[in-house]
Amino acid sequence: MAAQARKTNWFAIWISIGVVIALVAVGVLVVWLNQQQGADSAAPGGSIVEEQTGAIMIGDGPDEVEIWFDFYCPHCQDFEEVYGPRIQELVDDDAITLRLMPVALSGLNAASGTEFSERSGSALYCVADAAPDSVLPFFTELFALKPSGAGLTDEELTALAADVGAEDAADCIADGTYRQFTVDQAQELPTDPQSGGAGTPTLVVNGEYVQITGDVDADIVSRLNG
Repeated sequence: MAAQARKTNWFAIWISIGVVIALVAVGVLVVWLNQQQGADSAAPGGSIVEEQTGAIMIGDGPDEVEIWFDFYCPHCQDFEEVYGPRIQELVDDDAITLRLMPVALSGLNAASGTEFSERSGSALYCVADAAPDSVLPFFTELFALKPSGAGLTDEELTALAADVGAEDAADCIADGTYRQFTVDQAQELPTDPQSGGAGTPTLVVNGEYVQITGDVDADIVSRLNG
């Protein structure tokens, strides 16, 4: 009987050890997954990127014009075509600080079939990291192409970055370093105070949500303090 009891005790001990090992393994896995998720969605750390919001800051004017956009969004493409030249003038005249907020909307991201929304948003952050002065040219040139269908490949995005002086963004673009961040940013879109919805393009001037009318002077210039 004593021998049998000893066997039972050893069995219980080994079961306990196995449970402890399993719990430790699960704990390590959870920590690792959390670390991976945090790393994937971490805000870009470029010198012109605002850490708290992910805004890419261009210019140093006294007024702020913030644009939330998805490169695959047709309305964003139309917005850039109409508003872009005037915004460029305001940046060049040191009248505004432009805050670019690229996002990847889930519907548009899926519509391309290549996750172009998140790849292109990530590419813009990669350019911001590698060559801050190339951000606005990259932004302008990419929108001028009016991406549709499958959008651009990573190789084409890399070539466009190189054309505007951001050759060093190549590895970042290939790795999709900020893809998850642009997906997460879509959850931060400002809400339209009239409809309660959120979408792109979204225009915010000096912290005020602006209903886009197509009149650049009324929507932006008239709201500047300078």
